[in-house]
Amino acid sequence: MTEGLVSIIMPSWNTARFIGESIQSVLAQTYQKWELLIVDDCSTDNTDEIVQPFLSDDRIKYFKNENNCGAALTRNRAMREARGEWIAFLDSDDLWFPEKLERMIEFMQRNNYSFAYHQYEKIDEESMPLNILVSGPKVVTKRKMYHYGYPGCLTFMYSAKTFGLIQIKDIKKNNDYAILLKLCKKESCYLLPENLAKYRIRKKSISHDKLSKKLKSHYDLFHYCDEKPAIVAFWLACWNMWFGIWKKKKYEKGMKK
Repeated sequence: MTEGLVSIIMPSWNTARFIGESIQSVLAQTYQKWELLIVDDCSTDNTDEIVQPFLSDDRIKYFKNENNCGAALTRNRAMREARGEWIAFLDSDDLWFPEKLERMIEFMQRNNYSFAYHQYEKIDEESMPLNILVSGPKVVTKRKMYHYGYPGCLTFMYSAKTFGLIQIKDIKKNNDYAILLKLCKKESCYLLPENLAKYRIRKKSISHDKLSKKLKSHYDLFHYCDEKPAIVAFWLACWNMWFGIWKKKKYEKGMKK
């Protein structure tokens, strides 16, 4: 483990359109002691071509899965490669503001926190602002984390000294939430009330069974990944969806244009 180093976990799959901009947002960080661990999950677009020029920076490491594994196992591989004191996450279509790492490390060290997150805003596929700021509770305890996964994946960071190697089971959705559930069992997560990232909203098809699919993915998270009994997992999944509606009303606010 390298003192002061931030290991940035970036899974990729067919995000050639966005990944260059995401990498640039890491290169622009005011805190420069980092390593970027990109693990590509058998992309069929030109991700390789986009990433290749960035590999001249020896802080950027590019790994490729031999078989398509899904986001959970892809993140697991990146976390096994991490050498940093701090672990942070940035998906290959999201963006950080330049001060993100500097402000988070200062916040965590000043308060002796091992697990923290921050606010973020939403953008569209063309990187245009949607003028929505997303926040969360000042402290996300274990109980609150089971209510809802408040920290966005692009926002939270934790101490590898405190938590060690985190690995999660192979679930197709909510794998970032699975990481949060492992972390919250040891420490609460603290909010830095600053907007330090941009989360990209991408177009998705809407089907009549969207609600049932979402319920099923949450059930799988709590039952299969977190090993809760079936009835408890179902109750938590229902509870979680209700808190998702409440979270939008309480913690998503319009921004001034």
